[in-house]
Amino acid sequence: MASSKPVSPGIRMIVGLGNPGAEYERTRHNAGFRFVDRLAHEGGSSFRIERKFQAQVARVTLGGEDVWLVKPETFMNLSGQAVVALALFYRFLPDQILVAHDELDLPAGDVRMKQGGGVAGHNGLKDIRARLSNADFWRMRIGIGHPRELGLRQDVADFVLHPPRREEERAIDDAIERGLAVVGMAVAGEFMKAMTKLHTSPPTGAAS
Repeated sequence: MASSKPVSPGIRMIVGLGNPGAEYERTRHNAGFRFVDRLAHEGGSSFRIERKFQAQVARVTLGGEDVWLVKPETFMNLSGQAVVALALFYRFLPDQILVAHDELDLPAGDVRMKQGGGVAGHNGLKDIRARLSNADFWRMRIGIGHPRELGLRQDVADFVLHPPRREEERAIDDAIERGLAVVGMAVAGEFMKAMTKLHTSPPTGAAS
């Protein structure tokens, strides 16, 4: 008898990457935290610290499906600890995980979604990939721009750990909004539909 389960299981865990603590809250590196914070707020849920997972966890219902939202408490470079702990406990496969993160290779205001691929030096993604031993998780890439392209004399480490300028912050918030608009499709396993909608919606872009 054929299984009624869809070929694509859809997203069941959404991980926002960032660093815990008030001093990091508005930094560029915490775009992923902001993404899942918005999801929790819109879903009428709130985060609680789950020490066994070394993470803050919330649960929302999207399209009739329970989805776990995760903010690792381990700081960026060890993000994979929480991801693997939750994935093993709930038996989530890598392709049921969506990681929202800041992306230097996209301008502020742009947002893209993809599965797998390289990590472009992003330490949070690097740790997740290493601990999962698999790169098939999905990514919501929230553009923050690159200091070189913005004409700033900052190294990357300093740039990501500072708040964006006002016009960049508005653009990042717009990108987060557009990413949120396709999450329901990803949960339903409609990945191509989600990417088409996301990638054809024009970015606002940061003012010059």
